[in-house]
Amino acid sequence: MKSCPWLTGPDCTVFDIKTDDEFSLVEPDEDKEIRQESQVVVRKNELPGNQLPEKAKKFTCWERFIKAVAFLIHVAQSFKKNNETKCKVGWQYCHFYNWEIKQKAEFIVIRQLQDLFYQQELRGFDRNEQLPNDSKILSLAPTLNKDGLLCVGGRLRKANLPIVVKHPVIIPGKSYIAKLLVRRFHNSIHHQGRQFTEGAVREAGYWVTGLKAVVSSVIHHCVVCRKLRGKLSLQRLADLPEDRIICTPPFTNVGVDCFGPWEVVARKTRGGVAQNKRWAVMFTCLTSRAVHIEVVETMSSSSFINAMRRLIAIRGKVKLFRSDQGSNFIGAIGDDKVQTYLLKNEAEWKLNPPHSSHMGGVWEKMIGVTRKVLDGILYNYKGKSLSHEVLVTFMAEAMAIINSRPLVPLTTDPDEVSYLSPALLLTQKHGCIEEIAVDDNVSNMFQAQWKMVQVLANQFWKQWRIHYLQTLQQRRLWKKEQRNFRVGDIVLLREKNVKRNQWHLGIITQTFTSDDGYVRKVNLQLPSTNS
Repeated sequence: MKSCPWLTGPDCTVFDIKTDDEFSLVEPDEDKEIRQESQVVVRKNELPGNQLPEKAKKFTCWERFIKAVAFLIHVAQSFKKNNETKCKVGWQYCHFYNWEIKQKAEFIVIRQLQDLFYQQELRGFDRNEQLPNDSKILSLAPTLNKDGLLCVGGRLRKANLPIVVKHPVIIPGKSYIAKLLVRRFHNSIHHQGRQFTEGAVREAGYWVTGLKAVVSSVIHHCVVCRKLRGKLSLQRLADLPEDRIICTPPFTNVGVDCFGPWEVVARKTRGGVAQNKRWAVMFTCLTSRAVHIEVVETMSSSSFINAMRRLIAIRGKVKLFRSDQGSNFIGAIGDDKVQTYLLKNEAEWKLNPPHSSHMGGVWEKMIGVTRKVLDGILYNYKGKSLSHEVLVTFMAEAMAIINSRPLVPLTTDPDEVSYLSPALLLTQKHGCIEEIAVDDNVSNMFQAQWKMVQVLANQFWKQWRIHYLQTLQQRRLWKKEQRNFRVGDIVLLREKNVKRNQWHLGIITQTFTSDDGYVRKVNLQLPSTNS
């Protein structure tokens, strides 16, 4: 069978090759079919034993950090031969977290922390030596507890208190772990003040050096505390615009606002009277502080346009309107007649940003004064039905009283018999101003009348520059500079009629810088509306 052709093949395929030649390999280093000779280099490094305080900076919560350390302890125990946990060997996540392993993790963390900050003190305890005089914890009379941790010795050894309160564990306040601990107890007492947080830390058995500074820092950076008790961001008060400090004819630059309503009798019926509501539109001169009030039937754009036409017919052309973003003002600006008037007279209408009533304080204050005057007028009219005609009359009387008010405090100088008021400029009449003596001649009557008007006007603007304008020089509030808002800042939107814990969060998408370099107007995007 060995010579069977089925096993040996035909005779033509059997031949012997005898040669002494050797063929060398071509570029054996680049040949993929040749196994490369590899060398394994083993390097042994000694890792430091106090890495946990540094690793803690990757956590923002004390519980999560301790749970991570406990998981490492659990994995290390699973590799031991005498594994008492009866868990799988390796990085297996199972129900391992209990009070015992948590206490062990906290002990390891605090032990490594004290080894890092109090090496000299621990070395002195090992050698039975006294603490050095320059030790930062010398006044605490530190001792070692049963676990080998530095604790406060103090003077309360005989007090009837728990051991953790008499001898709390010392935690260095400059460490990041101290912030994690303080943050944990600050959250546990629902974001109360500094004293509550300090008491919770001490009661838990921790003595953090420099605790007040650490607690203050944690509360300052706490987002929830800023929502609950944070101060409003108030930029320094802006400079006055030109339309308030340049001498111009009355009602050239005006501020507009509406207030009310009042119930008036519309008509009499069999069962009594039918009542309607009336509102008032106030036009405040930004320069002379004079006011003009018009009564309107509705808070619509058409009623406001009619009131504006009456103002222009009585007071003359207006170059600048300032107002808030009320719906009636927005509708009036979009009206074709108003747009035609603005373009024809080169007038401008400026709207204040929403939620910025302080930017219209010059006319908001006048509305408050008008309400007080009306309260005094209507007090004697109580019990009677108020008609539209009576309300218009009362508004005219209130307007006259407001325009006759002094713009600056009155002086006690007996030589100063006149005072500065808007009525002096509007009506050229003042009871205390002496009349200018002129010759009784018909030929110079018009010239003398012109002189009288001019003298009164000049006297008003002279006192306005000397007395009134200087009172606007000082900033009575918002005197300090604040950090400008930036795009991407997250802010809390203040709402007067909503509780503080229900205020909406917003993100700044655009900022508007004033000519003095400060940001006082921004665009916000609310997460609920995406606008």
